[in-house]
Amino acid sequence: MNIYVGQLPFDVSESDLTELFTPFGEVASANLIMDRYSGRSKGFAFVDMPNNSEADTAIKALNKSMFKGREIKVNQVQPQKRNKRNKRRSRF
Repeated sequence: MNIYVGQLPFDVSESDLTELFTPFGEVASANLIMDRYSGRSKGFAFVDMPNNSEADTAIKALNKSMFKGREIKVNQVQPQKRNKRNKRRSRF
C-alpha cells in the first residue's frame, strides 16, 4: 500500500521515515519529495508497505502523531480521478 506522509519537518530523511514505519511491518520504500531547485525537502513523502493490514495499522497509529516536534498527517494514497477536462484532445 502506498502511504502519504505530510507536514514533515524539513530535516527528516528517508531513513528516518523507514525507522518510523518499521515497527508496524515491512517497509518496501520511503520516498521523500525534494525541491529540484533548492534541494530541500518539500515536507511530504510516500512510504510503500507491501502488507495492507500492516499499512492500515501504521496509518491509524501515526496519523496526527508528533514526529520530531510536528504533528504529521498519514493516510492512504488515493488514485487520481481523470475527468474529461484533463484528457488531451486529439487534433485528428
